[in-house]
Amino acid sequence: MAFIQYLTFDGTPLPLPDSYEVQMADVEADSSGETEAGTTQRDVVRLGVVSIPVTFSVSPKWLKLLTGFKQKEKITVKYFDTETLEIKQAEMFIEGYKASLVKDTSYKGLWKVSFTLQEF
Repeated sequence: MAFIQYLTFDGTPLPLPDSYEVQMADVEADSSGETEAGTTQRDVVRLGVVSIPVTFSVSPKWLKLLTGFKQKEKITVKYFDTETLEIKQAEMFIEGYKASLVKDTSYKGLWKVSFTLQEF
């Protein structure tokens, strides 16, 4: 059985993540909110902006590659969309990058890397 390729950054397929979640949020204008009459008013500027919290357990080689992607302003990301069950592409950036050592090994350790991809 073949695994789904969940994420690809700038043409580089990433390893299978430990956790993967696709979240979609609407971007509202400042004029949104509650009116004096107590009704809710929504001025939606953009629907379904994607964010993807993800966690990996990786080798030092992948730790270095993921840290390199963190330094980029923009990444072309192909991701597995959990709504349509298809691969989609978007311009994204990495937010909240965190790397921690899980286990020290003779190969410079096993690392847990977590971050959130945000769509532009």
